Amino acid sequence: MPIKTFKPYTQSRRQMSVSDFSDITKTEPEKCLTRIIKKKGGRNNTGQVMVRFRGGGHKRFYRIIDFKRDKFNILAEVIAIEYDPNRSSRIALLQYQDGEKRYIIQPMGVKIGDFLMSGPNAEIKLGNSLPLMNIPVGTFVHNLELVAGKGGQLVRSAGAVAQLLAKEGDYAHIRMPSGEIRLIRVNCYATVGQVGNLDHENITIGSAGRNRHMGKKPHVRGTAMNSVDHPHGGGRGRSKGNNQPRSPWNQPAKGFKTRPNKKVWDWVIVNHRNEAKKK
Repeated sequence: MPIKTFKPYTQSRRQMSVSDFSDITKTEPEKCLTRIIKKKGGRNNTGQVMVRFRGGGHKRFYRIIDFKRDKFNILAEVIAIEYDPNRSSRIALLQYQDGEKRYIIQPMGVKIGDFLMSGPNAEIKLGNSLPLMNIPVGTFVHNLELVAGKGGQLVRSAGAVAQLLAKEGDYAHIRMPSGEIRLIRVNCYATVGQVGNLDHENITIGSAGRNRHMGKKPHVRGTAMNSVDHPHGGGRGRSKGNNQPRSPWNQPAKGFKTRPNKKVWDWVIVNHRNEAKKK
C-alpha cells in the first residue's frame, strides 16, 4: 500500500501524507454489519468530562468485526477489502458457504478470492483461525484471545504481529509486538499471519484540522494552564513550580506504578517493553 504525498500548495500539505487506498475494493460497507456510533465527547451519563481532549470528528458508522471467528469448519470466501474509519487496519468481508457475511481484520497477503476457515482442524494458512495448541511453534499470529471464547483482544492494529515461541503444559509463550513474552492458555484462538496495512505508521497527519476530523481536540500543556487547573500551571514565566512531572490530579507521571491488578505480572515471563521501544 503506497503512501501518497502532495505538492506543498499550503504549509500543512507540505508535510501531509495519506494512504492511496489502492487496496480497497469496495467503498460502501455492508448495511447489515454496521451500527450507529453516538458521540459523547468524552462525557459520562451526567455530562461530566471523563476523558479530556475529545470532541467533534467526522460522522462514521461502526463496522461489526468478528473477533471470535466462531463459525467453525465452514469455508468462507474473501469477497471485498474495505476501509474502516474506526481502526488502523483494513477489514475483509467474508461470505460463508451458508450465505452469512462477516467482517474480519485483514491479514497481510489475504486477497479477494481466497478461502479461509476457523476451527481446530483448519489448515495452517494465512487468515485461518486456530487454537494455539494446534499452531506450530514459531508461527506468526495476530488477533489473540486472552480468555477462551471471548474473542481476540491482543495484536489487532495495523502491522502488528506476535510470535508463538513455545508450548508448555496449559500455556503458550507468546512474544508480543512490544517485545514482552507472555503466557496465554493454549485453548485460546489466534489468527495466522500479520495484520495488514503496514504503511499506516508512515502516514504523517500534517495538520491540526485533520486531527479534529478524527475527533481529537488540541492537547493543552500543563505549564500553559493556570495554577488552579494543573500542578504545573501558574508562576512567572515558563515554570512548573519546582514540581516533579504530575497529572492534573497530582499523580506522579513518570515511573509511578499505577496498574491496579498485580496478578497481571504473573502472566509475564520477560518484560522487554522498554528495551523494545529503544530499538
